[in-house]
Amino acid sequence: MTAMTVQPGFTIAAGGYVAEIARTGAGLRGLRRNGVALTEEWPLGVKPPLSAGLVLAPWPGRTEDGIYHWDDELYRLEVTSEVTGTADHGLVRRVDWDDVETAADAVTLVLDVGRHRGWPFDLHLRIRYSVAADGLTCAFEARNTGTVDLPFAVGFHSYLRVGDSSVDDCTLELGAEQWQPLSARLLPDGPPRPVEGSAYDYRAPRSLAGVHIDTPFTGASGRYVLRGPEGETQLWTAPSLPWVQVFIADPADGKGFPGRGADGGPGRAVAVEPMSAPGNALHTGTDVVRIAPGRSWTSEWGIR
Repeated sequence: MTAMTVQPGFTIAAGGYVAEIARTGAGLRGLRRNGVALTEEWPLGVKPPLSAGLVLAPWPGRTEDGIYHWDDELYRLEVTSEVTGTADHGLVRRVDWDDVETAADAVTLVLDVGRHRGWPFDLHLRIRYSVAADGLTCAFEARNTGTVDLPFAVGFHSYLRVGDSSVDDCTLELGAEQWQPLSARLLPDGPPRPVEGSAYDYRAPRSLAGVHIDTPFTGASGRYVLRGPEGETQLWTAPSLPWVQVFIADPADGKGFPGRGADGGPGRAVAVEPMSAPGNALHTGTDVVRIAPGRSWTSEWGIR
């Protein structure tokens, strides 16, 4: 696994919003509205805790045994988790993206993914973060610069917060109609199930007090709202991102988010991660996008 050297990033501001964008991993390192934090933050030059804010491409989640089939060929990705025996979260989290356009209120980063073990395709990624009076918008493009069709999926590992409100004092509303069971290896286990009557029904605001969750949802409205004593934070997505993964980092599980505990140590934090496909998509084919040579796939999401 390649070591991660974190490079300085970018600050953009407009309309009362200030966003910090990382060059390494092209992630959202922080977003504030009139000084109130809307996402989890971490110091400049520090590795993002728990993949916070990072772009997960060309697949989100875990790929079973690192194996997938594409156009009658079998490919073997590098297995990056010994615990689950999976290839996790794509190929672009630990690399520096190039800035091609910067302004006071926007920055555009690009990356040629390159060829890797089990990934013999030519893929160019472009991401533009901008802020205005209506919040932050992230516009994303994946372009096939090669000569053969390629498979593609993406996720964005955003952690939401409402100022200094604790997770246990917040509610979450997803509007999702289905939840996806996972196996012990954190891979999809069977088809999605209806949320009605389950502990995963977040169609109306539901308290996060004491909740432990690491679950994908689908059939959602594309509007996800975290509410707390200090207000609310909303994440919206285009229809091309029909999945969302909800994960609560918790020190009780050995995965606390730095600085979020009552004593300034690790504490609870909630990730709301929009995705174009669920975990293991390359292996199962679920919602994988086929991008032809010279063609692009695009999407948008934002926070306000």
